[in-house]
Amino acid sequence: MQYKLSASTISEDKSSHESQYSKMEIDREIYLERARECAELTIPHLYPPKSSNEATYYPTPYQSVGGRGVTNLASKLMLALFPPQSPFFRLDVDALVYKNIQGNPEQKATIEQGLQKIEKAVMDSIETNNDRVAFFEAIKHLIVSGNVLLKLSDTGLRTYRLENYVVRRDPQGKVLKIIIKEGVSPNSLPKELKKIIGNKIDEEQKTLNLFTCVYLQDNKYYLSQELAKKIVYREVFDEDKIPFIALRFNRIDGMSYGRSHVETFLGDLKSLEGLTRAILEGSSASAKMLFLVAPNGTTRASSVAKAPNGAIIEGDAKDVTVLQANKFADFRIAYETMGRIEQRLQFAFLLNASVQRQAERVTATEVQLIANELNDALGGVYALLTTEFQLPYINTKLSMLREKKLLPNLPKELVKVKIIVGMEGLGRASDRLKLLQFMSDLANTLGAETLAKYINLDDAIKKFAVANSIDTQGLIKSPEQIQQETSQAQQQAFAQQTLADPRVAIEAGKSMQQAGMGASLTSDGQIEINQNQ
Repeated sequence: MQYKLSASTISEDKSSHESQYSKMEIDREIYLERARECAELTIPHLYPPKSSNEATYYPTPYQSVGGRGVTNLASKLMLALFPPQSPFFRLDVDALVYKNIQGNPEQKATIEQGLQKIEKAVMDSIETNNDRVAFFEAIKHLIVSGNVLLKLSDTGLRTYRLENYVVRRDPQGKVLKIIIKEGVSPNSLPKELKKIIGNKIDEEQKTLNLFTCVYLQDNKYYLSQELAKKIVYREVFDEDKIPFIALRFNRIDGMSYGRSHVETFLGDLKSLEGLTRAILEGSSASAKMLFLVAPNGTTRASSVAKAPNGAIIEGDAKDVTVLQANKFADFRIAYETMGRIEQRLQFAFLLNASVQRQAERVTATEVQLIANELNDALGGVYALLTTEFQLPYINTKLSMLREKKLLPNLPKELVKVKIIVGMEGLGRASDRLKLLQFMSDLANTLGAETLAKYINLDDAIKKFAVANSIDTQGLIKSPEQIQQETSQAQQQAFAQQTLADPRVAIEAGKSMQQAGMGASLTSDGQIEINQNQ
């Protein structure tokens, strides 16, 4: 939250942000009700009921598959989009720049090292501000409601759920206007601001509504904040530096809001909820034990009730029966149906239980193939979040750090930001599987010796490193280093053979003299070669 007081900016707004918000929230209401319905079967506190407060009673689902699935999917998406201990982006220099400095490899290495330092500085800033906490919260909102709003600031990342903002997009999906509604305490306002809007503040009022409006005009975003129908702050941003990011889980052409992942499987969640409740209530009723005594029989009900365990009383066993529901077959059908629905939901939310099928023998290859298939199903989600989430976030983050003089200015036409996780990660994983399968097929059909004869080992190692996203700088030996180590090993082996049989050194010396090289045997048995002769 920010305020800026200026005589030129504070004025009465004829078309207030509050009235604009009231008009735009009519279109949002359908999506908000759907979000509450989805949250009720998964994580209820994400979207509480309408007109609720902190003391609101949240409904408790009868099943936990929905909540466990949302948490699991959110965790996997966060780890895939923002992996720990490694940057999710890379700063690439245009190929023409490297072409111009082709004759100076040291300069190329210097550029790459400088860009890596910038990447590390950005990741350190993300970790310091604990942006991952907001990432995780935002992804859960995306899965349940399909919409969430993020705001970047110097203090960190803030998440706004759907009921706190409205958005309008053009048919291509570009954000045209965002209005945020949030509450502020009158006691936290600056003194100058209290004097200006003091006549509109109710002393008994606990909070005031602050409206923040961001709209696009002439390829720039204009921000203004309204408090008590007074404009108290204005700012202008470039199109690629806007600190507000409106996210969608599923993009629907022509619509300003997105649809959620939970909504896609809402039918299964409702069915599982109903069956789980029916089986639970039926099991509770069946667990109740009642003894029925025939009213005209010789056995007295009081004798049965008062008799301790193992006692002997007078009576007829035919007069006493136990009340039974006799609903086992019905419960069995409901239980099997519930199991099939639960399995479908486990597949939908990528739960680990869905990977392994129920069988006596399940191979590791089968489990890996199913897991890869489920991860590939998120390719569309990765593509959308890369375009609407990761790229705008990192561009704005770089801009904020440059404004604080923490990063140098980089020319946009030469340095590009490239996302290396998400869809890119799926592509590398697919290349790795294909490469492994290709090498395995060659080794099994042609043999290891034929494989070593025709496969370029250096190129194969580089391809595996790229497929696994591993930086090989300093890790893989250079051809010169390999040749040097091979020569040293040959000399050591030859020296050991010379010590065992001196005739080998004599024959080697004759061969070297014929080749124009001088050689002599040292006192410790090593061969000294003089190539100047």
